[in-house]
Amino acid sequence: MSDKQSLFSRFSGEVAQLAGKPATFVIAVAGIVVWAATGPLFGFSETWQLVVNTGTTIITFLMVFVLQNSQNRDGKAVQAKLDELILTSEAENRFMGIEHLDEKELRRLTELLREAAESEPDHALAGKVDHIIRDRHTKLKKKA
Repeated sequence: MSDKQSLFSRFSGEVAQLAGKPATFVIAVAGIVVWAATGPLFGFSETWQLVVNTGTTIITFLMVFVLQNSQNRDGKAVQAKLDELILTSEAENRFMGIEHLDEKELRRLTELLREAAESEPDHALAGKVDHIIRDRHTKLKKKA
């Protein structure tokens, strides 16, 4: 594993940590309260309104990219950990890569797993899961 992360990855991780703190929320609320309190001072002018609209829009726009980067890395790390647990346990290796199934296939797989947990023996479920995953691999090969 590399000890070096890109500058943006380090930045987004730090910003994500700071954005999730209660103190950050309190600072944001305090900023809005100060802005609202200055309304009478500026006669609730269009410029006064534009300041908060522009500021919040810019912050929101930039935070989308920063938080998405952080969330993507976290998701990949969790997926890698789950894959490792599957590989090193008694779990079925065929579940590796199911995050690439489409929404319909994932819903069907979830439904099968729920039904199996309630009633079916494990070997009956294994055949159904194999079928879903084999169909997906066949579809992907045809597209390539």
